[in-house]
Amino acid sequence: MARYALRRLLEAIPVFLGVVLVVFLLYSVVPGDPARLMAGQRGDPATIARIRADMGLDKPIPEQFADFLWSAVRFDLGRSYRNNMQVMDAILQRVPATLELVVASLLLGGLVGIVVGIISAIRQNTALDYTAMTAAVVGISAPTFWIGMLLILFFALELRWIPGTGYGSGRWVYLVLPTLTLATRPMALLARITRSSMLEAIRQDFVRTARAKGLSERVVVIKHALRNALIPVVTVLGTETAAMLGGVVVTETVFSWPGLGRLFVEALLFRDYPIIRGQVLFLATVFIAANLLVDLSYAIFDPRIRYD
Repeated sequence: MARYALRRLLEAIPVFLGVVLVVFLLYSVVPGDPARLMAGQRGDPATIARIRADMGLDKPIPEQFADFLWSAVRFDLGRSYRNNMQVMDAILQRVPATLELVVASLLLGGLVGIVVGIISAIRQNTALDYTAMTAAVVGISAPTFWIGMLLILFFALELRWIPGTGYGSGRWVYLVLPTLTLATRPMALLARITRSSMLEAIRQDFVRTARAKGLSERVVVIKHALRNALIPVVTVLGTETAAMLGGVVVTETVFSWPGLGRLFVEALLFRDYPIIRGQVLFLATVFIAANLLVDLSYAIFDPRIRYD
């Protein structure tokens, strides 16, 4: 296992370098002079030239890329154009709010999705199964911003049960609607995947053998069928976790949630390219790490898988 994990980490290095190269090239072709943006409307040519020299923009492109790569390896992603704050500090400042939202959504979506998928598989071709799968299709198809606005309209404006937007640190009530919004898609996707995997697992010979041995239906379903059905579920759970970090852009904007997604939108509005570049690299690193953890977890759920 350790050797496999080390090999996957080494394989992730060229992927990370590819992401750094793409981000740098996109940053280089974006119209507009960053030095002029930082100097402001009244910046004179001498000031603009000094800023360009300080930022290294007067160097050849290959030399700029080498500097950028070396800085990225040292977790130095530059400074924000808007407030001259270190990009890494700005990102880390917003991580707790996003992490709070993603963890809550992951727990809700994973728990409800897997339970609904198991029940649908056990009750196949019943009204309960049809209703759950129809709701899952709607959950997968509906746009995130539409779900968020619908929840605000119903629970915050019509019923006035909970606040529609805002962030109250330590007050769970602010977390309810954004969590429901962000958890809808993974919840629906996991319900469908779990149902399909469970239907395949309960038709296998080892499940029939377990039933023939006189084991209770609960033991057969949970201990034998579910464990073997979890590999595709874990795969989807891992990719959806990484996708959630990208999906928070819409959710945090709709609910005025002060996390990474809101920071990204603010950076776009002010053309704060270092913040945008830093967030893309941060999310790419999280995505690579999530895929590695998913691959390593296969051996836990299926003892037949060996990596050494």
